[in-house]
Amino acid sequence: MALIRPSAHLADVRYEIRGALTRRAREMEAAGHPIIKLNIGNPGRYGFRTPDHLRQAIADHLTDSEPYGHEQGLEEAREAVLAQQRAHGAEGADVERIFIGNGVSELIDLALRALLQPGDEVLLPSPDYPLWSAATILNDGKPRYYRCPAENGHLPDPEEIEALVTPHTRAIVLINPNNPTGAVYPKALLQAIVAVARRHGLLLLCDEIYDEILYDDTPFQPLARLAADHPCVSFGGLSKVYRACGYRVGWMSLSGHPRLTADYRDALQLLAALRLCANVTAQWAVRPAIEGAATIGELTRPGGRLHEARRAVIEGVAASQFLDMVTPGGALYGFPQVKATALPVFDDAAFALRLLEDEAVLIVPGSSFNLAASRHLRLTLLPEPTQLREVFVRIDRVLGAMVANAHPKATAAAVA
Repeated sequence: MALIRPSAHLADVRYEIRGALTRRAREMEAAGHPIIKLNIGNPGRYGFRTPDHLRQAIADHLTDSEPYGHEQGLEEAREAVLAQQRAHGAEGADVERIFIGNGVSELIDLALRALLQPGDEVLLPSPDYPLWSAATILNDGKPRYYRCPAENGHLPDPEEIEALVTPHTRAIVLINPNNPTGAVYPKALLQAIVAVARRHGLLLLCDEIYDEILYDDTPFQPLARLAADHPCVSFGGLSKVYRACGYRVGWMSLSGHPRLTADYRDALQLLAALRLCANVTAQWAVRPAIEGAATIGELTRPGGRLHEARRAVIEGVAASQFLDMVTPGGALYGFPQVKATALPVFDDAAFALRLLEDEAVLIVPGSSFNLAASRHLRLTLLPEPTQLREVFVRIDRVLGAMVANAHPKATAAAVA
């Protein structure tokens, strides 16, 4: 019998957040070894709960959720998103230019599928959230990466972005606040990137799923406000700010001058119609989420659980002789790196496996985020602060053993 071979596209697709390391962690759990999991931003798995008024809205509309809905989403949900986007200053926002999807993940795929021809290029941050690279590749596009290095606070250089533009470039992707780095982009930087997009006629795609998860009064600047009449797609949803990952509800808003994006909007609607509609039941939570009392601030302010978890990570890095980190201004992650002075030769994937095997801690190596020669580790801020402090004890134990093995004579001299 002939082998069933997968698509060749998948050879370049990676998603280590739920990949081989996670499978190994499950094997260890099945053998009776408890694992500290820091690999995924899934609040419900760490004891966070969706606000009660979102649950109640779904319960109140169960009988209204049985038929298919509009392919772009429930009108009342889209109207709530529209009000949010207008408050963000999105020029040209309209209920007919808003799409509700089964999470932002589905909408990223739709947005790129409606845009790309074979060989078209998309400018992506490195490190990126790997779904963006995967969706580009699977829709016949080519990722081209602009650097967001630690030495620049994980912020990109607009001149470097512009230098990557070719006649095949179609879009610039921004993730703000950023996953995996926690960087929050300042207004002047965003203005410079918008200027690049204007000069070259590029669509702006801005993943803003963490827009309200901010620390130490770090300001968030919606990209659509700065893009004004230039075409921009802004992505948001219930997963992170509202701790409702399992609801699988995201939205995208197409802003800018409608004349410039009329055909693109129609392509998005066609693709949305082909999958009939998004999950109707959970869409009833959109309006109460956007219009109801904000609940994320109590978690991100000093004393709140996310703020204190972030503090534990900052202090754990500071106490380590092997690590440093750019302090995250937003989102749900720390992105520390191993100092070259401690380990000149370092394989982040091999380290992640050793940390799992030796210390039962599951993290994601930075190379999984399309970062070349990575010395980084991504870990979520969702566990309790006490558990995160223990994680850094274990990380240092493994790194200390690696340093001792790499420099046995120096280590022996230091002991003597």
